Amino acid sequence: MLQTVTVGGSTVPYHCTSRCVRRAFLCGRDEHSGNDYEHRRGWIEQRMLTLAKVYALDICAYAVMSNHYHVVLHINAKKAKAWSDTEVIQRWHALYAGNFLSHEYLAGKDLYEEQLRVISELV
Repeated sequence: MLQTVTVGGSTVPYHCTSRCVRRAFLCGRDEHSGNDYEHRRGWIEQRMLTLAKVYALDICAYAVMSNHYHVVLHINAKKAKAWSDTEVIQRWHALYAGNFLSHEYLAGKDLYEEQLRVISELV
């Protein structure tokens, strides 16, 4: 079950950040070592956009800097709650291998009641 924080009836946006440590560079040119990591900026942007689609997140704003990034996210609870069990599992498989039961479920195999309960708990 998806739980969100609400204030005044609407979902609150989340400001998330992640920072590199020990003079490590995320993007840009490291003047100390001379290495250029600018190519990572596009990777990070594409990964954020991919994850937002899989997890029903709206990206309100983001910034990728040399040693950290910021992203402001809004959970699109209405969209996520409309997903069927099959769609949730397909989205899970877009990022992860899944497990035996999830693959059997998507393949349309006949599953026992206990197996269907486990699938329901996973979803």
